[in-house]
Amino acid sequence: MDSLFGLSHNATLLVWTLVAIVFLVVLIAKYKWNPFVTLLISALMLGLLAGMDPQEVIKSVTGGLGGTLGTIAIVIGLGTMLGKMMAESGGAEKIATTLVDRFGEKRVHWAMMIVGFIVGIPVFFEVGVILLIPIVFTVARKTGMPLLKIGIPILAGLSTVHGLVPPHPAPMIAIDAFGADLGKTILYSLLIGLPTAIIAGPLFGKFIGKRIDVTPPADLAEQFAANENRQLPGFGITLFTILLPVILMLIGSIATIADPDGVNGFTHFAEFIGHEIIALLISAVFAFFSLGFARGFSKEDVSRFANECLAPTASIILIIGGGGAFKQVLINSGVGTAIGEMATAANVNIILFAWLVAALIRVATGSATVAMTTAAGIVTPVLAMNPGTNVELVVLATGAGSLVLSHVNDAGFWMVKEFFNMSVVQTLKSWTAMETILSVVGLIFILLLSTVV
Repeated sequence: MDSLFGLSHNATLLVWTLVAIVFLVVLIAKYKWNPFVTLLISALMLGLLAGMDPQEVIKSVTGGLGGTLGTIAIVIGLGTMLGKMMAESGGAEKIATTLVDRFGEKRVHWAMMIVGFIVGIPVFFEVGVILLIPIVFTVARKTGMPLLKIGIPILAGLSTVHGLVPPHPAPMIAIDAFGADLGKTILYSLLIGLPTAIIAGPLFGKFIGKRIDVTPPADLAEQFAANENRQLPGFGITLFTILLPVILMLIGSIATIADPDGVNGFTHFAEFIGHEIIALLISAVFAFFSLGFARGFSKEDVSRFANECLAPTASIILIIGGGGAFKQVLINSGVGTAIGEMATAANVNIILFAWLVAALIRVATGSATVAMTTAAGIVTPVLAMNPGTNVELVVLATGAGSLVLSHVNDAGFWMVKEFFNMSVVQTLKSWTAMETILSVVGLIFILLLSTVV
């Protein structure tokens, strides 16, 4: 279907995309359809409306679902086991109590942003959410604060690092493509990322927490609830257990940066243990001992904890997979390419151009990493024609653009929605707004910094 009312092919694709997204939101928000089923129907509908061969649509749906869950399903399973061990042992309670004592209840949401920022440096966003959600629930219960006032700062810290701060894989893609200096990019990313995370995290979290009242899902809240009649584990061993996957991934990242060609044999080992699946597997097994057997639990107890915690994640995993299916149809139908071509035709400042290209592809495909990768390919030849441009700031502008307007085609959107037990509309008002604030404020700081460096 090449045209609609005389529109160009690219414009037609955008119209059908808008129709599919409106259809998806209305069915879930107004008619309360199951999100997984609705995502699959919307993906199929978009593919057919965009003129894809029916068999290709099915391949895109199954490939997108499988590709998304290939890693995330394992991450969620292992991360939930780690979270369950933290909850059953009292580790989450210990970290929450320590943070509240050190920062005070009025400032604990600032501590949450710092925790998200630090934990997010070597891990993907989804991994960070899984690791930190027990602490979010526990701190909210202990302090009586609105759940989003605690949760939004952690999400802001994780997301800022995901899009802006090397050695996270997403910004590293642009650094390699543009030939940017790694050290300068890290310095600029911290100068821009920290104030951006503060505005989108603690400040926006305090604002939105008063306006959207949500409670954790009952099954997860019960799973991560604390047993008041127990001796809590030490803060040191608990912190080490939750940071172990972060440490392992950081080792892998540092080894890759120090030895990009893999000449040293240790690099291969470090990359292996630094992969998110291996790091979480090692950490989950370590938690069975450090927070399980060492706390007096029997092997039957530890096995039961590991089995019990998986049931509440089943619907979350399916919905995330549905988001991946929808995203893949968007990519394979040519929507991402159409967005890129339209953005390339615009004659704007290179920093603004990089942000705009990444932002449009992010909105179209739902993936920050896809947006960063695709935008890097589009921006690189434009950058080559403008040799005086600050390349490191273009990297950050691309990263900031890749965070904007997370919505129904983003697996992260559904993960946040389900873990925080929000409606689609509530998720748009909180999570989507936070991501957009991160992106726009980040761009403003980048443009300001470009006037002095």
